[in-house]
Amino acid sequence: MSAVEINKDTYLKWFESMLLMRKFEEKTGQLYGQQKIRGFCHLYIGQEAVVAGAISAMQLGDSMITTYRDHAHALALGVSADSIMAEMYGKATGVSKGKGGSMHMFSKEHHFYGGHGIVGGQIPLGAGIAFAEKYKGTNNVNICYMGDGAVRQGALNEAFNMAMLWKLPVVFVCENNFYAMGTSVERTTNMTDIYKIGLGFDMPCAPVDGMDPVAVHNAMDEAIQRARAGEGPTFLEMRTYRYRGHSMSDPAKYRTKDELEEYKAKDPIESVREVILKEKYADQAWIEGIEGKIKQIVDESVKFAEESPFPEASELFTDVYVQQDYPYVKD
Repeated sequence: MSAVEINKDTYLKWFESMLLMRKFEEKTGQLYGQQKIRGFCHLYIGQEAVVAGAISAMQLGDSMITTYRDHAHALALGVSADSIMAEMYGKATGVSKGKGGSMHMFSKEHHFYGGHGIVGGQIPLGAGIAFAEKYKGTNNVNICYMGDGAVRQGALNEAFNMAMLWKLPVVFVCENNFYAMGTSVERTTNMTDIYKIGLGFDMPCAPVDGMDPVAVHNAMDEAIQRARAGEGPTFLEMRTYRYRGHSMSDPAKYRTKDELEEYKAKDPIESVREVILKEKYADQAWIEGIEGKIKQIVDESVKFAEESPFPEASELFTDVYVQQDYPYVKD
């Protein structure tokens, strides 16, 4: 029995949430091209259902931790578009005070524990967050995301073993977009069904259509219920697709245009839009109203980032240690 049923409100929230992710990322790509945003930048365009379907199955207090492709996760958890855009501009008003940039966002208030630049580095951290929740006796679950390239890291095996041994409340999610940085899964492993990695640990595991928010929601709902009941972790392979390259510097010449168009035909935002109109959950006027609302949010986030100040030089020495007067060398 599903703990969180899908209904009209779910579809309306999915549409608004995924549209915000998409339009925010498209604007981010434009700004990067204008050199307003510098450094590394990884867009989430095409993968929105993987986050939207998870959020609708979560409850307040549950947390997320992910890779450096992290803007959409932060937005979905309620981190403001203003503070995320300002962070990418390196401004003091950013969610990480302008010190993290695109790859290293963090919001304790919203239970978003990063944005991590080390491939696979967040996997044991996700298990650690879940351990803390179990130790404190909460009812919270951690959702730990990784890419298909990260599952080859040794840390995954150690984290999976400990999570199963201690029955930690964590859902491990592989966002399999098939190419890691730029090399297809078929060229890096003999076992292309990534979810089967969980079998070696007797961990419940399954493949999921990551282009369908309904499929994501149902799989996440089941896994989260299991974790909340004290039955331990689940490993889900969300088979999804990014429309852009690995990062803004990647022309993605390793795939065909036909393949890209095949996945665009399954676009999660368009499929949700079709259901909303078909089931008469809302009309075209509502759709256009949401589109206008999202455009305004994104435009205002750019204005906020442009007008925000850069951090003071003294900020180099803050947020390094928990102890405020830690006697490390400044000069």
